Amino acid sequence: MNILTATGNLGQDCEVKNLNGSTVCNFSVAMAAGFGDKAQTVWLDCAIWGKQAEGALPSYLVKGQQVAVSGELSTFDATSGKTYLKLRCNAVDLIGGKNDSKPSAPQPPKQTQQQAPGNDDFDSDVPF
Repeated sequence: MNILTATGNLGQDCEVKNLNGSTVCNFSVAMAAGFGDKAQTVWLDCAIWGKQAEGALPSYLVKGQQVAVSGELSTFDATSGKTYLKLRCNAVDLIGGKNDSKPSAPQPPKQTQQQAPGNDDFDSDVPF
């Protein structure tokens, strides 16, 4: 058996289906490959089966969520001639927050200490 472990962001919200009495949760993971002019995105179609697909995990598998996935890698040749990477997941870990396009809450300004007038000599003697 082969095992692949990969990290990336979900490209869309997961889909949970019931197939022949088994529950499956499908999602796609975008993985960054290369750098500079050679940078590209590699897509991995993932599936979780059984109890994991029925639990609370699918509610967290939303577009932008960073995940680490591990499982058995295979390929699928579509009628269009394209080959897709597929992963039957044994483990899915949430490794980061969802990448929202909303700006984060504004940070309060840094507070600085002001010197009291006439204490210039004292402050210059402090080593820190």
